[in-house]
Amino acid sequence: MAGSKSSNGRAQGDDCLEVAVTEQTAYVRDSKNISRPGLAIGRDRRARFVRYAGNG
Repeated sequence: MAGSKSSNGRAQGDDCLEVAVTEQTAYVRDSKNISRPGLAIGRDRRARFVRYAGNG
């Protein structure tokens, strides 16, 4: 499973988003509050989101 963290763009560089991707699912969670549930996004919906985001 590949994983990465995104910086929120502040000067401190605090991590705020973690993403782990398998072939079928992308898992997304708030790295500052890992006790909250994350999102599991299936392959088809992830592909639709990427197409949508690329259009705008």
